[in-house]
Amino acid sequence: MKIAPFDENAFKMDHPRGTVSFNYLLMGDRSKPLENYRYILGRQEADFLMPRHAHTFEQIRLPLVGDMNLGEQGVLREGEVGYFPEGQTYGPQDDKLTDPHQIQLVLQFGGASALGMAAGRGRGPANQQAQAERRERQEVKFPRPRYNGVVISDPAHFNYLPAPGWPGVERKHIGTYTERRFWIEYVKIEAGAEWVAASDEARQLTVVLSGTGTVENTAIGRLGAVEVDPGEKARYVAADELVLFNVGLPPIQEPAVPSDQFDVIRTDGGIRFENPKELDNG
Repeated sequence: MKIAPFDENAFKMDHPRGTVSFNYLLMGDRSKPLENYRYILGRQEADFLMPRHAHTFEQIRLPLVGDMNLGEQGVLREGEVGYFPEGQTYGPQDDKLTDPHQIQLVLQFGGASALGMAAGRGRGPANQQAQAERRERQEVKFPRPRYNGVVISDPAHFNYLPAPGWPGVERKHIGTYTERRFWIEYVKIEAGAEWVAASDEARQLTVVLSGTGTVENTAIGRLGAVEVDPGEKARYVAADELVLFNVGLPPIQEPAVPSDQFDVIRTDGGIRFENPKELDNG
């Protein structure tokens, strides 16, 4: 189990474009690519431009302040949940800096294609080691997308439902995706109530969106983050109403017959630009 109170001073200029600062809320184990993940709070620091591109890994994005331009696929509005499937092309992005600065909650993790996610921190100017390393381009498999585009959900249009056995607790299920069956939900705990996060199979990654309380007797508040591994239990107690953003990640299972639903390109990482000339700028 990991419990990480939010540190507002932990932002680093770690995006490859040098225009977004990252606050690493939780990090997985890069030595285990299938299980690896990174949970980031991204704050825009300048105008942000990004050509159409795709990743070998999955992304869940929740804009907390401001909107995100998806190019041809529209706009991910503040408060909406965006699921960016592995292999799915989106953009071009053209986001002018606003006041207050745009802030997004971003979870990146390996998808059902079993390509995993080997990366740790980003490749921006704050990561001197990554800047010093020059990756050689090599053939990289990219999964063909399972969906026709970015999946956008408006949580305001979903209902909270009582959590059986937990008085004062309600859950709002946003969706379950791919054959991995990972899920996205909100959990609301009334002041004085408690809830235990537990799963025999799935790792649960949770971020506090509002309220204060404790998890396993450790104080936690807004943007605090918790990792609960399969078989573990995390007991939340709300001092005032807690609203949690919870993602469940079951283990990746590979099919008995290997899939051939991949494209192979030459690149130096887990990103594919629609225009190969853009690779030098990634």
